[in-house]
Amino acid sequence: RGGRLAALAVGGRVLAQAAVVRCARAFRGADVVDANTARSAAYGAFAVRGTRKAFVVHLRDLVEPAALGRAGHALMVRVVLPRADGVVANSRATLESARPYLRSGVPAEVIPSASGLRTGAPARSAGPAASGSVRNVGMLARIDPWKGQMQLLEAFARVFRGRDTRLQLAGGAPFGHEQFAESLRRRADELGVGAQLDLPGHVSDVEALLSGWDVAVQASTRAEPLGQNVLQYLAAGLPVVAADEGGPAEWITDGVNGLLVPPRDVAALAAALERLDADAALRARLAASAAATPGLLDDPAVTRAHEAFYDRVLRSVSDRRRGRPSA
Repeated sequence: RGGRLAALAVGGRVLAQAAVVRCARAFRGADVVDANTARSAAYGAFAVRGTRKAFVVHLRDLVEPAALGRAGHALMVRVVLPRADGVVANSRATLESARPYLRSGVPAEVIPSASGLRTGAPARSAGPAASGSVRNVGMLARIDPWKGQMQLLEAFARVFRGRDTRLQLAGGAPFGHEQFAESLRRRADELGVGAQLDLPGHVSDVEALLSGWDVAVQASTRAEPLGQNVLQYLAAGLPVVAADEGGPAEWITDGVNGLLVPPRDVAALAAALERLDADAALRARLAASAAATPGLLDDPAVTRAHEAFYDRVLRSVSDRRRGRPSA
């Protein structure tokens, strides 16, 4: 009974927000309604009912209960996606998780989110330690157990304990994860690398942060829908080590513009770090290829891609209403 009451309460809030949206001047004058989050998609789907407005849904999480929660997943697959006139996903993995719930012929495309990437810059030689061993290893991600900071810490200690090499775990600790940050410090002391660990918190100047690293790591313990930090690493021309699943595996070709390791495998991650530490030429080659990764988009290019997609959606909606097959 408690679960039903909670579901009713959630439904009531969604419908109330949908009513507010329908009264907004921007909504009344729009040809396309774009739901930019899973939450806005829920009330957006109700807001557009009974209108002739095209409804576009942005997906940044895999369409599965683990990512959206049980209630959120139910709303997404039963209400939102069946109503969508277009879907923008942040990776092929995200898009494929949504396809079973879309109507036939609905435009769907992978377009990364605008994130301030600077593309086309000359590749760096491989960071501060271009011709020697690795001096700085880093991860840019919010401090959260599933982001893999603990796994990276364990791997780092196996390779760099007692050396003049630092580990930076940059990112804030939202959602009550301050205790996890403390557990990282305690574990670093236990592993003998406490003096080598930096936890700078949220970093505003990401470009300056990455410019001081020799190797960048993504080690999430569940599949990332995209892994925005991986795009930032690549655009910065850094040698990258990433988990071989989800969105990051779509951007990295192992041994070409980064190294892929089995997810949740500390030994494999340590082996990749050791390999990069021992081979400056490999780091330089990966860095050059990272900066040249095809498909990296700066913000103006992302804007143009969205404009073209909205035009495609409007044509599709018009064709469907006229009984024509979508192009």
